[in-house]
Amino acid sequence: MLNEVNINNFYKDIDNYELIIDARSPKEFEESHLPTAKNLYALSDAEHHEIGEMYVQHSKQDAKVFGASYICQNVANHLKEINKTCSIGSKIGIYCARGGLRSTSLATILSITGYRVYKVERGYKEYRQYVLNYIENFKHNNFIVLGGNTGCGKSELIQKLSPSLDLEALANHFGSTFGLMNGAQPSQKAFQNELAYKLQCIDENSWIFVEGESKKIGSVTQPSLLYTRLQSSLRVEITAPLEQRVERILKDYINIDDEYFFASMERITPYIAKNSKLEAIKSYENRDLSKVAEILLVEYYDKVYRKPKKVDYTIDNANESEALYELHDLQSKLSRQG
Repeated sequence: MLNEVNINNFYKDIDNYELIIDARSPKEFEESHLPTAKNLYALSDAEHHEIGEMYVQHSKQDAKVFGASYICQNVANHLKEINKTCSIGSKIGIYCARGGLRSTSLATILSITGYRVYKVERGYKEYRQYVLNYIENFKHNNFIVLGGNTGCGKSELIQKLSPSLDLEALANHFGSTFGLMNGAQPSQKAFQNELAYKLQCIDENSWIFVEGESKKIGSVTQPSLLYTRLQSSLRVEITAPLEQRVERILKDYINIDDEYFFASMERITPYIAKNSKLEAIKSYENRDLSKVAEILLVEYYDKVYRKPKKVDYTIDNANESEALYELHDLQSKLSRQG
C-alpha cells in the first residue's frame, strides 16, 4: 500500500513509523535530515552526480534509464537490510529532496513487497519549510533557565531533568572558547531540525528546563523566538564549590590536544591577565590539568561571565541529589500555579 501524506500529518505521526527512510544521497543526508530517518539512498553520491550531469548536459532519456538501473540495484540491497528489522506490513515513511523519482521508486517497490508506505509530498524541501515555520511560531512559553558559572553542573542537571532542552548537546558545543572539544558541530539546518523535533515531543504547557546560552552556540544560532523567550523566562542561578567545578571540567579537558589548547589560549588572550595565561600554559605543559582548569575558571570564565540582573532563585549544586529535588519541587509548584 502506497500513500502520499503532507508534512503536517506526517510529522504529527512521526513516532508511529517503524522506519523512516531518507532516499537522498549520503552527502545530502549528512548535511541535514529528519532526526529519526535512516539513509537508504536511491542513488549514491557518485551516481547522483553522474545522473544529474547526464540529465542536464546529454540526454534526459539516458539519465532516466541509467538512474532507474542504479536505483534498482540499490533498492535490492536495501530490501535485504529492511527485512532484518521490519516485517511485511510495517509502517514505513519515506522522502527524497522534492518527493520525486527517488522516493517514488523506492516507495513503489516497498509497497509492492507488502509494506505500508507513506511518501512525504514535496519531500525534504517541504519538511525544511515546516521546520523553519515551527521554530519561529512554537507555542511553548514555560521555561526554567539554569544559569551559573562554568563547571557548576548545569549540563549534568539538564540531562537528569525532564522535560528539558539540552541546547549544548544539540549544538555539540560547550558554549565557550573550548566548546569544540567534542568534535565538529552540526550544520545550522541539522541543529534546527533536531530542535524542532525535541520541542514537538514536549507538551506545550509543560515547564521545560533549559540551560542559558548565548544566541550563538559556537557556529550555530538559536532561533530568534526561542532566544527571546529564554531571556524573559524564570531564571535559576546554579552555584557549586570551586573544587567540584574543577573536577567537572577536567572530564572535558582530559583528551584535549596541544594544537586545540594553544589555539584556544590565543583566542582568550584579550580576556585573561598575561601572568595567568602563562601560568595556565606552563601547567598544561607540565600536564597539571587540574591547575589549568582552576586558572581558567577563576581568571577567565568567572571574569567574563555576565550574571543577569534578574535572578529568581539560587540553588547550590554541591549535592546534586538535593539540587535536583529543589528543581523538581520548583517545577511542580509552577505547574500547579498554571
